[in-house]
Amino acid sequence: MSLTLIYKGKNVSFKVKMPKAQWLPIAAIFLIATVWFISSSLMNNNDTDHVREQLLLAQKEYSDEKQQLMGLKRQAEHQLSALTLKLGEIKGQVNRLDAVASRVATQANIPAEEFNFDLESSVGGPNSETASDVMTSVDGLFSEMEEMLVKLDGQERRMAVLESILMNTHIEEEIFVSGRPIKSGWLSSYFGVRKDPFTSMPAMHKGLDFAGDEDADVVATGAGVVTWADSRFGYGNLVEIDHGDGVVTRYGHNKSLLVSVGDIVTKGQTVGKMGSTGRSTGPHVHYEVLKRGKQIDPLPYVYRKAD
Repeated sequence: MSLTLIYKGKNVSFKVKMPKAQWLPIAAIFLIATVWFISSSLMNNNDTDHVREQLLLAQKEYSDEKQQLMGLKRQAEHQLSALTLKLGEIKGQVNRLDAVASRVATQANIPAEEFNFDLESSVGGPNSETASDVMTSVDGLFSEMEEMLVKLDGQERRMAVLESILMNTHIEEEIFVSGRPIKSGWLSSYFGVRKDPFTSMPAMHKGLDFAGDEDADVVATGAGVVTWADSRFGYGNLVEIDHGDGVVTRYGHNKSLLVSVGDIVTKGQTVGKMGSTGRSTGPHVHYEVLKRGKQIDPLPYVYRKAD
């Protein structure tokens, strides 16, 4: 058998004499090694092709996700533009309401900030949902804004009616708080420290109690805007009226209520029916007068007369 070696560009040939029984196993081993090398190369090529396919698939998925994200971005931009227009409408309505309130305050000779007919007081109630409770999506946001526009439309109409009333009547006489909050009945408890009817301990009573028959009329002692018409702890069914100039009246323990938040009431208008809801021992109306947020003795208001 003859072998040729190439070393640094030089051919070196030499002959090796080997019996056939010796070189046949060597040739077989060489053949097996060659086949293994070729098979390994093919397998490596297959693995490379598989990885390449996975990479191409990942690139396609990335491209699809990118297109979806860009579509959502364009949609969000469009909705943001529509949202801006809606906010502009709301701002315009609020400005008109402010102008009406300013004219009413001027006619009534009271500071505009004392006439508390804003969005917060108009919705009223401790159980009102906040914007964070309902605006969980863009669609929810638009729905809430539509409801707000409807409420603002109603408030705008009510304010216009109030302005018309105040412009064409003796405003001082209408908003002047005076008289009793009932048409029939009697004064049963005064303002000040008294024995609590439930604990028998001395306690401050921050209003007047007028007793009478169940379902007797409970009337407003002055014109104003209803800022509360719902149940409240201790008061039962309560009506609260803002008369402007920092004066608010409350009518508690009603069996039923005949007005709603935002309603404009006139002096002497029936706002509820006498009952015994809340912390009460029998049919009566608990009457309070608040001046700039503090309960004061209502008795001078009960007996005073309009000029």
